[in-house]
Amino acid sequence: MMRISRVLTTQGYRRGREAKRSARVTGDQQYWASRPEVGSRPDQVTLLLPDLEVSLETDSGVFSGARIDRGTRFLLMKGPQPTEGAAELLDLGCGYGPIACALAARSPRSRVWAVDVNERALDLCRSNAASAGLDNVVVTTPDDIPDDVTFNAIWSNPPIRIGKEALHDLLSTWLDRLAPGGTAHLVVQRHLGSDSLARWLTDEGWATQRRASRKGFRLLDVAARLVTPTDRGQP
Repeated sequence: MMRISRVLTTQGYRRGREAKRSARVTGDQQYWASRPEVGSRPDQVTLLLPDLEVSLETDSGVFSGARIDRGTRFLLMKGPQPTEGAAELLDLGCGYGPIACALAARSPRSRVWAVDVNERALDLCRSNAASAGLDNVVVTTPDDIPDDVTFNAIWSNPPIRIGKEALHDLLSTWLDRLAPGGTAHLVVQRHLGSDSLARWLTDEGWATQRRASRKGFRLLDVAARLVTPTDRGQP
């Protein structure tokens, strides 16, 4: 049973039996596959933030199934709160749902789109949101989001390990669905290319600023670009 409680704490997340599990057991390397081949090993983690506590069901074959990822926690601790009146929010690469559930709890009047390609992760995210009573979360595959939906803000711990070209394609697709004035908030490890990614984003027209840095992670704010490649007459 998933539980959300409002708490005031300086801790980031609680580590229990899940902290003893290795990447080899959890099958983290398969998290970007639509159907992970690694066998199911259900588990539970607890996300503890200054304003809420969320227990989440996890499994092998999903991103950071053994514990709340440090980058994800950093994003939720130091990233901005959803703005008042934001209608459409996106968790890009939702996994089992720590970001989506936190956004939905913090902004109950917003619709939070939780998107992933991993079917096991989608099932977990859907179950976690339902157990928490978060009926403003829409869990779906990328292809099932209507083309006319744009987002006031995007939060993401993007899948850097899929490779630079695939990552650039992924970010280009979704950043161009930011509404005018919208912003994306990304967390990326420095040694996995956060600084070069920030330069590429800026060069492509998405003005990018570093919001915060800690323990090898960069938190990037990415503004919607004013001119798209189509507007510039590019194919």
